[in-house]
Amino acid sequence: MGVQDYSFLRDVHVEFKDFEVTNRLSLCFWFYLNDASALPSTILHQEHPDVTSHAPFLLLDEKKKILLFPSLISNCSNVTSWREVAHATSECAFPTKKWVHVGCEVTQDLLHLYFDGKIVGEKSLASSLTNDTGPVNSRISLTCISGKDSQLDGYVHNPELFPVVSTIKNHYVKDPPVQLSIDNSSAYEIEEDSDGVWSIVGGKASCRRNFSLDVTLMDNFSRPVTEEAEVIASLVYSDNETPVEKPVDADAPLLTSYDGIEYASSDRPNRIISGRASFKLKISQLSSKCDNRLFRIRFEIPKMGKYPFFEVLSRPIRCISRIRSTRATSLMLRKSSLGIHLLNGSQSPVLEDGSSDLPCIVHEAKLSPSSKRVKLGQEKLCANFKDVQQPNGGSRSHSWTSEDNYAYQNSLVARPVSQDGAENFSSDSEDSEATNSAIDDLPNDSGPISDLVVFKYCLADLNERRLLLKEMTMTAKEELATFAERVSLFSGCSHHRFQISISKRLIEEGIKCWNLISNNHHHVLWENLVSGLQEHFLKMTFGRTRSLTLQDFNLLRRVSGCQDLVSQDNFEKLWCWLYPVAFTVSQKCISSLWGSTSPMWIEGFITKEEAESSLRNLVALQEPGTFILRFPTSRSWPHPDAGNLVITYVGNDYTIHHRLLSHEFIYSSGAKGTAIKSMQDMLLEQPELRRLGRVVRSQ
Repeated sequence: MGVQDYSFLRDVHVEFKDFEVTNRLSLCFWFYLNDASALPSTILHQEHPDVTSHAPFLLLDEKKKILLFPSLISNCSNVTSWREVAHATSECAFPTKKWVHVGCEVTQDLLHLYFDGKIVGEKSLASSLTNDTGPVNSRISLTCISGKDSQLDGYVHNPELFPVVSTIKNHYVKDPPVQLSIDNSSAYEIEEDSDGVWSIVGGKASCRRNFSLDVTLMDNFSRPVTEEAEVIASLVYSDNETPVEKPVDADAPLLTSYDGIEYASSDRPNRIISGRASFKLKISQLSSKCDNRLFRIRFEIPKMGKYPFFEVLSRPIRCISRIRSTRATSLMLRKSSLGIHLLNGSQSPVLEDGSSDLPCIVHEAKLSPSSKRVKLGQEKLCANFKDVQQPNGGSRSHSWTSEDNYAYQNSLVARPVSQDGAENFSSDSEDSEATNSAIDDLPNDSGPISDLVVFKYCLADLNERRLLLKEMTMTAKEELATFAERVSLFSGCSHHRFQISISKRLIEEGIKCWNLISNNHHHVLWENLVSGLQEHFLKMTFGRTRSLTLQDFNLLRRVSGCQDLVSQDNFEKLWCWLYPVAFTVSQKCISSLWGSTSPMWIEGFITKEEAESSLRNLVALQEPGTFILRFPTSRSWPHPDAGNLVITYVGNDYTIHHRLLSHEFIYSSGAKGTAIKSMQDMLLEQPELRRLGRVVRSQ
C-alpha cells in the first residue's frame, strides 16, 4: 500500500527495445480516471525518434469510450486524422472514480482491448493494413509509450509490458490496487430523506447526537487491507468540498468522542484495522446557520497523500436541530453485523432488511416458505409412496417428501407406526401439547447458544442462517449438535439437523480447498479450479466413486455463475452446492447408486428441465413409472434439502412428478446392520417406480 505503487498518468513512461510488429505486445495496467472533462483526450501516446509527431496508443473519445491504436507507421504524416486508422473501441464507456484493469494486446494483424480481464473491443488489421496504414513493411518498431502529454486527471497502478497475451488475466489478479470507501450499511442514527440526503441531528451540545459510520480500505476484489493506517474525518461543504469554517469561540464543526470527551475530529485520527475503521461523530454546525448549505464528511489517509482513491466523501448531509416528527419517505439506517464473508470473515454491506448489495453466496431459484408441521388433513403434501420396509420387519413412514412445482412446501416430522402398520397420528392439540412439553423441558439459555439464537435461526432467511452458522463454527462440535437438535424441535423440521451438523466441516474444508487452489490469489482460472475440485470431490467421497465429468462441471459453472476467472464469491456458491451433494454421495447406499455404470442410476449432475425433457419421448411422455434420479440445483447449504436426492418420474396420471428422498432415510439406510436391501431394490419396490430412465442432456 505504499505511495510508490501509484503514479500520475502523466508520469507513466514504458520503454521497450527491439520490438517488431511480428511480435505480440501485451501492455497491462490499472487505471483510475478521476475526471474526464477534457474530451476527447489521449491517455497514452507512442514515441519514436524517427517520427516527429506523436501517435495515440490509447485515446478516450467524446463518449468516454477507449480507442486502442496499432503501433506507429512511418507514413503517419499522410494521416489527416487518427480516427482514419483502424482501431479497437471499447463496447462501454469508461467509468470515473473507480479502478479498472486495462489490457492492450497488439499484433501485426489484430488488436484486443481488455477491461478487468474481459475483451471489450477488438479489431482485425489484416484487411486494413494497405488501405489505412500503408504496406506492412513500412511499419516500424516502437521505443516508448508515455502519458506525459495527457490532459486527463488519471492515475496508474502497476504498469507492465509482456510478450504474450496469457499474462493479461494473470496480471489482473496479481496485484490489485486499494481504495478507501464508506460502508453505508454501518450508518447509525442517520435518516435518509427521499432525495437521498442524510439528516443528522446536530447543533449545540445539549441537542446534537452521536452518529456512527465505518470506512473500509479494500483492494479491487473487496479484500480488506491488512496494513494499518490512520484516517481523519473532516466536515466540508457539499457543493465545493471546501472545509466548513470553525466559528469563533465555538466547537469544531465535526467532533469525535473518546472516553466521554469530545475532540475535534481532525485532532483524533482513527486507525484502520483489518481494513475497517469505525467513527462516532457529532456535527456542531447547523445547515440553517450556513445559508442552508449541505455538508459532507471527508475521510482521508494523510500519509498516502492527496490521491483521490485514498479519500472518500459521504452523501450530502443536512444538519438539523431535531428529528422531524413526520418523515414518511425517510429510512433510518442502522448497523448490522451479518455482512460476513463465508470463508474469510470480511464484512460486506447489509441493508436493514437483511439483504446484501453484493452477490449472494448461494444462487437460489426461489426461496421456500418457512418449515411447518404437517397437520392432520394435509396428507396430500406427502408423497404417495408406501412405507419403506425396515430390516426388523417394521416400516418407516413418510421417508419421502413432495417437491411438486419445485417448491418444498413443508417438512415432515417422523411419526410412530403401530404393530399392524397403521399410522398413529395425533390430534392438533395433542401434537401442540407434546411440542410445548418438549420445549418446556429445555433449559432457558442453556449453554453458550441461547434460545434467542435458536429462534433467530428458525425465523431467518437462507443468507442469515448461513452467516449465523459461520459464526457458530467456532463453537465446540457438541454445542453445534445440541443447537441442531433444538432448531429441529423449534422449527418442526428435522431436515435442519443435517445442514447444521455439516456446517463446521463444510466451512473448514471450503477454506482449505480455496487456499490450495488459489495459492492465496483473489481469482483463479476456471481450468485450475476444475482440476482442484476434481481432487477434493474424490477425497470427500473417499475415492470409491466415479469422478466428475465435463458435463458435471458445466452444471457447476451454471449454478455458481463462474466465468473464465473465478472469484471467491463464485467459489463459495459452488462449494455450498457441491459439498452437501458430495456428503450424500459418500454414504454407502448412495455411493452404490453413484458408482453404478450398468445401468447408470445417477447420470451426473442434471437440471430439473433436463430430467423432465428426458422423460418426454418426442411429444409424448414415457410410460408411467419411468424415473430419473438427480440432485436439486436450486438447493444449496444451509437449505434443509441441500444435497438430497430427487426422483423425477412419470406418474399414473401421465404427468411428471418430483419427490424428495430425505436425509434421514438415506443415512438410516446406510447405517451399520441395516443395509439388508440395496437402495436400488428399495426404490423399485415403490409402486410408482417401475423402470429407470435415461438422461438426454441439453446441448
